[in-house]
Amino acid sequence: MRNSARAAMVLAACWCVLAPGASAQRSQFKPGWNMFSPQQDIEVGKRAAADAQKQLVLCNDPKIDAYLNQLGARLASKLPTGGVQYPWEFHCVNDKAINAFALPGGYVFVNRGAMEAVDNESQLAGVMAHELSHVALRHGTNQATKAHLLQGILGFAGGIFGDSTSGTLLTGLGVFAAGGVLLRYSRTAESEADVLGTQVLYDSGYDPRALAQFFEKLEAESKGKNPPEFFSDHPNPEHRAERVDEEIRKLGGVPPNAKRDSTEFEAIKREVLALPVIKKGAAPGAGVAAAPVGPVPPPSGHFIAYQGKNYTLQHPDNWKAYPDQSGGASFAPEGGVIGTGGQGGVAYGLIVGVAKTEASSSDADALANGTQKLISGLRQSNPNMKVTRQASRVRLNSQLGLSTYLSNDSPAGGQETDWLITIQRPEGLQYFVCVAPQSAYADYDKTFSAILDTVRFSK
Repeated sequence: MRNSARAAMVLAACWCVLAPGASAQRSQFKPGWNMFSPQQDIEVGKRAAADAQKQLVLCNDPKIDAYLNQLGARLASKLPTGGVQYPWEFHCVNDKAINAFALPGGYVFVNRGAMEAVDNESQLAGVMAHELSHVALRHGTNQATKAHLLQGILGFAGGIFGDSTSGTLLTGLGVFAAGGVLLRYSRTAESEADVLGTQVLYDSGYDPRALAQFFEKLEAESKGKNPPEFFSDHPNPEHRAERVDEEIRKLGGVPPNAKRDSTEFEAIKREVLALPVIKKGAAPGAGVAAAPVGPVPPPSGHFIAYQGKNYTLQHPDNWKAYPDQSGGASFAPEGGVIGTGGQGGVAYGLIVGVAKTEASSSDADALANGTQKLISGLRQSNPNMKVTRQASRVRLNSQLGLSTYLSNDSPAGGQETDWLITIQRPEGLQYFVCVAPQSAYADYDKTFSAILDTVRFSK
């Protein structure tokens, strides 16, 4: 027994001697050139986060958010931020898609789908450490800087700070929509976030292999299927797991007694699994109920006018309009929008919006390609959505459009029918989505057609 104890003490002493030297070999990173200051990162992220909270369906569970903030603060304390004090915030998003993202300045959103998919706390910590690394390395505004320099995208700083060196990107797209630039990272940036995230796991006492293990799990489970939303939003670097393993060797290997799980995480995961499933909505700020209260009233035969940003239409006078900041709107009867916390999914009604496209309205293929891209984007957040009737040509206000029918899970329960009409316009792909449960769709079909007949576009 004494010899064994002495051997254990020697091994422990060797670890204490070797670990610091090995840790000194860790990969070093620093943020790339950036036209923004760290304080501007915070301001950009703050505005984008406020807009995101209006557009996303949050879990609104104090226990879950408190847990994420506690775990996030532990991880953030190990980040090399160059002395910048970021106002870290962590939010749970009621979305079953496996994903997470962090806006500049430290505003982090974790989908419930990611929390349900991880096997243990160390894997969740790995996902969060990866996102926090994007913030510390300022990848979002670095990417916006590159876009400004290489693609002629103007206006990012000017839209917020009045800087004449830039134009109106945020003003034109809406703050959270500009996150498409803020969150579109290169494979190099993803690899840097993997490696720095691994260092953060190591320094926080977690098993540093957890992040790579989670990525391998996602890849194995998605073979032959559509990749998880995480891989759609985060380009998958080559030799991802090998690069993480290499960094672990530089750090000195997996620490003894590295933390993998906790009773707190298991309790929170049960809390997440018990949350109601809410479909992503298109009527933010509606102040809707968690479930329909009584039967939804049938559409009125009397119509009233609505003036949109680049169109006008008429809708039943017992439907309410819910405009959004991007110029789109949703129209629904009482009880037609279902959700919680001021967010909702349209179960009965019409959704109108514009998807940004690179093609001009004269591009012969723009309509078909834009429609397909829009449907692909919808499927990412609605994995059970299916095309039930392929696109066919229609006319809307004398303009050529495409009519596509889809089916999807309804926030009211069961299946819904989604009639999608798309028109290529100078401002982008104008779309109209007519929504009703499959069992009731026939009762709404004539109303939807009548509404679309009233659509008039601005010149």
